[in-house]
Amino acid sequence: MTLILTREDVISVLDMKDCMNVVEKAFVELVNGTAVLPLRIGITPPDGLALYMPAYLREMKALACKVVTVYKNNPAKHNMPTTIGKVLLQDPETGDVICIMDGGYLTAVRTGAVSGVATKYLARKQKSYSLGIFGTGVQARMQLWAVSVAVKLDKVFVYDISDDAVQAFIKDMTVQHHLNIEKANSPDELLKVSNILVTATSSSVPIFEGSSVKEGTHINGIGSHTPNARELDSTIIKRSRFIGDSKQACFSEAGDIMIPLKEGVITEDHFFAELGEIITGAKTGRTENEDKIITLFKSNGLAIQDVATAKLVYDKAIQKGIGTTVKI
Repeated sequence: MTLILTREDVISVLDMKDCMNVVEKAFVELVNGTAVLPLRIGITPPDGLALYMPAYLREMKALACKVVTVYKNNPAKHNMPTTIGKVLLQDPETGDVICIMDGGYLTAVRTGAVSGVATKYLARKQKSYSLGIFGTGVQARMQLWAVSVAVKLDKVFVYDISDDAVQAFIKDMTVQHHLNIEKANSPDELLKVSNILVTATSSSVPIFEGSSVKEGTHINGIGSHTPNARELDSTIIKRSRFIGDSKQACFSEAGDIMIPLKEGVITEDHFFAELGEIITGAKTGRTENEDKIITLFKSNGLAIQDVATAKLVYDKAIQKGIGTTVKI
């Protein structure tokens, strides 16, 4: 029997704090060698892109594959979203597919969750923080949620090229998180008032001057995810202690580090650590005497995050009796 979970089912059981906990455990498994994480497979049919992202977490007993498609003509031709995702969760003892769930909301939450974990370990220690967010889309909202779980926020500032989008973001997020959220009128203004930064835009070129970032800032780089696109300029990459979700992913997918490497601004040694190494203490992201360094976490998105989150969703759905069981 296979459990089917809709988007609404996933939303009803998936909480950011719980997601951050399982994602953190997944990164520990990755660095400890108990995770299997093959490279994602891409297939390009005539009208789109299909990605297959499998992973196995031995300690968490989680085995799954996320299938994501990007078809740009879907809205106009089929009245469907451009991007569609489903997760197939398997029983690692039998191999049987025990659950098929919507992957859209799951992906959004797990992407926010990893930034929350990175912020927990990399932001300098203080009683409260000021968060600056570039972008107002779904992921910007998830980033706010995750960072607010990780640390205490006094103020949040948001910048976007669309004033209407900013106003909608402030209205919705103020109600949802009960935070003091204000509009920043320029990137420079955002940099001046923030000690944690999140970049969650669709820009393919740098969105601020790296020389203007304050000492001691922590940055979560989220939006760009291809070799020729970057939200962060070479200056801020060079100024920062660079931590990635995966070294392999960063040097094959992340223009934020690949472009300055190609320019000769940095060498491969500039990659300081994978997030799992920071979590386990194999490397130290920021010591008590390093309040002035800038830490930067680059997120590419790994299948271990999807698998850990899918197992969490499935377990909670079983506990609450949510979903539809079918015989396939």
